[in-house]
Amino acid sequence: MSRTIGFVGLGIMGLPMAKNLLDAGYDVVGHNRSDEPEEALVAHGGERADTPEEVAERCEVVLTCLPDTPVVEEIVRGEDGLMAGLSEGDVYVDHSTINPVETEAIASDLAEMGVDMLDAPISGGESGAIEGTLSIMVGGDPAVFEACTEFFEVMGETVTHCGPSGAGQTTKACNQIVVAAQMVSVSEALVFAQKAGADLEAVVDAISGGAAGCWTLDNRAPDMIRGDFDPGFFASYQYKDLRIATDAGETYGAPMPATEMAHELYKSMEENGMGRDDNSGVMQVIEMLAGEEARVED
Repeated sequence: MSRTIGFVGLGIMGLPMAKNLLDAGYDVVGHNRSDEPEEALVAHGGERADTPEEVAERCEVVLTCLPDTPVVEEIVRGEDGLMAGLSEGDVYVDHSTINPVETEAIASDLAEMGVDMLDAPISGGESGAIEGTLSIMVGGDPAVFEACTEFFEVMGETVTHCGPSGAGQTTKACNQIVVAAQMVSVSEALVFAQKAGADLEAVVDAISGGAAGCWTLDNRAPDMIRGDFDPGFFASYQYKDLRIATDAGETYGAPMPATEMAHELYKSMEENGMGRDDNSGVMQVIEMLAGEEARVED
């Protein structure tokens, strides 16, 4: 596998992932729609390209980490997009979270060009991207997956081949269903504890060690009860991911009552200007319904 990797989408997740690749000895050619992340990549030892097409022309392996399905389509299929620069034998890896149906369509079109595609959405938030401890869920040809494992392991701690093209996106939808349920239920519990007059820090400590223990309690609840919703993963992205999940549930006939409710709560965040908060900020919607904030003072 080539030691030069292209990376399009140097956002809150993509930039630290690209930096980790540089630190591991890979050469990285990056492109982003805004200049500042490109400058940060260059300062870290990477190179910049003017267009996605140029990235693809210069690299046999191209990674993307983009916000949604329309942006992925634009970057891949646009006038100066990746398809214009990719060649037979190249590999395209999409770390974005998008609709699995569109993933399969892109993979099919690239296959006609002789280009292999892996859908490899990620989970773990900004901290996971920085620390190289992401969970990476991969769909596509097993042989291509094996060839890419070396650099996946630079960016992620848990790297799993989930099946054929589209299976990575399906697995990510499952991940977001569970994450959203955790965020909502922890928020409900904390607001309930506040209304009942309990010690919030004691509640978090007590239930974290029992059957209710989960990632949200360990990693977000201490900040939630202090009103700290600085983003590790934007609520607007969670909102988008839940729409992907519920749309796919409709396509496949899978019931999603809890996910539909979570989607409506994240929609409320988006409509109330909270989309750039962390996805744990859904507690603010529960607080609005309760008429009281669940907070501790340091």
